Amino acid sequence: MISPDGSNAGPAILILGAPGAGKGTQAKRIAEVLQIPAISTGAIFRQNMKDRTELGQKAQSYMDAGEFVPDSVTNPMVKARLSAPDVASGFLLDGYPRTIDQAFYLRDALAATGRELDLVLEIAVELDEVVQRLLKRAEIEGRADDTEPVIRRRLEVYKEQTEPMVTYYADQDKLVQVDGIGTVDEVWERIRQVLTEYGLLEK
Repeated sequence: MISPDGSNAGPAILILGAPGAGKGTQAKRIAEVLQIPAISTGAIFRQNMKDRTELGQKAQSYMDAGEFVPDSVTNPMVKARLSAPDVASGFLLDGYPRTIDQAFYLRDALAATGRELDLVLEIAVELDEVVQRLLKRAEIEGRADDTEPVIRRRLEVYKEQTEPMVTYYADQDKLVQVDGIGTVDEVWERIRQVLTEYGLLEK
């Protein structure tokens, strides 16, 4: 990715995947291998709240009330994070954008700096497989509230929100779906092949 001043801005990647698809594990691996920061909204929220920034305090007030943090707070936080010096070498976005409106905002925010996403990776897993994974996790971690109906509803919400976004990136030929069934290493091998095909990793 070449920025307006002619410098190499590094790869800009987005990783998508339903809860339980193994996205977090693979995101960490991609970031390590490509030596780029993995940027998650959770980490951005925590940092802003820790630093007691104006946006961080707004986010805290919504979270304390048990409400979703609105785009008017989330978007500027992400934009500020994407202007940090460590992002010049590239970045991996994990957990943002979650909706088509956020995808449009991200497009405009990146375009303002002469960048765009190079690759959108979606870790695809069948619904029933994800439900079983999350039920097993709930059992191990003692999450009594994570019942099957609750998990299925969470996955439905994810699908409703992200489906338009997946179509949006597919229409731009940026989306690559990776089969998320198998061991962590098997899924990683599929991702590694995609990164190699896109010239982001050497063969």
